[in-house]
Amino acid sequence: MPEVVVYALQGRTVDQKRALVKDITDAVVKNFGAPLDAVTVQIVECPPTDKGKGKGGVLFSDR
Repeated sequence: MPEVVVYALQGRTVDQKRALVKDITDAVVKNFGAPLDAVTVQIVECPPTDKGKGKGGVLFSDR
């Protein structure tokens, strides 16, 4: 039972998430040979105030 977790900033639409889950599921089925109904994809979102990147650790909300 393959499980894929995607970490992302908040702000994507339900349609974008639906498309991503479908594409990831299809890739796992193709490349791992897993049954379609065995694949789980979870999207974990956080607000831009809770994530930082780059030199100096700048918050995404401050970019």
